[in-house]
Amino acid sequence: MKYLQKKNAYVLLEDGSVFYGKSIGDLSGRSFGEICFNTGMTGYQEIFTDPSYYGQIMIMTNAHIGNYGVNDDESESTSPKIAGLICKNFSYDPSRKASNGSLKEYLDDNNVFGISDVDTRALVTYIRENGAMNAIIASSDHDLEKSKEALAAKPSMTGLALVEEVSTSSYYQYNTKSDAKKIAVLDLGIKSNILEKLAELDVELHIFPHSATYEDILGIKPDALFISNGPGDPEPLEGSIELTKRAINDDLPTFGICLGHQIIALAHDVPTFKMHHGHRGINHPILNQLSGKGEITSQNHGFSVDLDAAKNNNNIEVTHTHLNDNSLAGLRIKGKKCFSVQYHPEASPGPHDAYYLFQQFAEMI
Repeated sequence: MKYLQKKNAYVLLEDGSVFYGKSIGDLSGRSFGEICFNTGMTGYQEIFTDPSYYGQIMIMTNAHIGNYGVNDDESESTSPKIAGLICKNFSYDPSRKASNGSLKEYLDDNNVFGISDVDTRALVTYIRENGAMNAIIASSDHDLEKSKEALAAKPSMTGLALVEEVSTSSYYQYNTKSDAKKIAVLDLGIKSNILEKLAELDVELHIFPHSATYEDILGIKPDALFISNGPGDPEPLEGSIELTKRAINDDLPTFGICLGHQIIALAHDVPTFKMHHGHRGINHPILNQLSGKGEITSQNHGFSVDLDAAKNNNNIEVTHTHLNDNSLAGLRIKGKKCFSVQYHPEASPGPHDAYYLFQQFAEMI
C-alpha cells in the first residue's frame, strides 16, 4: 500500500466550523469552493468530471471512493471539474480489471486536492441542517486562521455566473450527417453523455458557446434548440435567457435539461432560487404529472425553479415534481414546442425511466 504518510488536513466551513481528516496521499494543498454532497453509491468519475460541479467541493457519502479506479470512457468532460474532494475511505489501489489507472493518479494529474478520513456522516448532516456554504479544504501546513481570512473574501455562489469557465470556446459540429435534422446546442457546460444521447436520435448537432446570439443559432437554419446543463446561478445569464425567449416565441422546438430548464423558466419570468442544500444523487424519485408514473432520476443542482410562480403562470404547465420535497422537476410551455426537466435523463439510474424525453424531443422536431 502506497501513500501511507498522509498529512493532517481540515475542512473549514464559512460559518467557522472545522472538521478534520487526512490529505489524500502525501501532498500539501488548499482548495476553495461551495461545499456540497452526492449520495450516489457509484459513478464518482462521472460526478467529478460533470461541468455542473465546477467551483464546488464534493463530499461523497459512499464510504469507499477510488476502489474501482478510473476509466477513460467514463468521463463527462475532458478533466475533473470539482474544486476538491472529501471522502471517508480512499482506495489507492483499484481492483477493477477495466480500470485505466488509480483515482489518486488521476486527481494528481489534474491538480485536484482531496482529503479523506473525514467523518462524512457528521459533515453531511451538518450541511443538511445548516445549508450549503463556501468552504476550504487544506492540509495542516496551511494556517487555519489565514484560511479563515481567505474564505471570508470569497464570493457566494448566488449571483455567480460560471458557464464561461466550462462552455466550449468556439462553435463545432458533432455527429455530422447529410440530410439529418439539425439541432443547435447551447453549451452551458454540457455533459458528453448528453451529446451521445442526442446523437442517437439520428440528428446533426451544432454546438454553440454560451455567448452565442439568436442570430448565430439561426445561421445554421436549425430544426430545434437544446439548452444544456451547467454550473452557477442561472439569473445572470441574460444573453442565454434572451436567446431562449426568442427561440420559443418563434416556436423553434426547444428542450432544456437542468440549467437549461431554469433558463426556459426565466425566459417566461418565472424566478429561480438558491436551494438550502440542493439535490445531488442517483436515486431521486420524480412523479410525472401527465402519466402518473414514477421515475428514478439522477440530479445535480443547487438552484431550482419556483413551483408556485410556475403554477401561477398562464403559459406554463408543471409536468414533473420531486416526490421528496415537492419541488418543480419539469415543465412545458403551453402552445409552444418547448419542455424541460430539472433532472438528468441521460444518466440512466432508473435505468431507463426517463429516456422517453429524448424520443419526445425527436417527435416534437
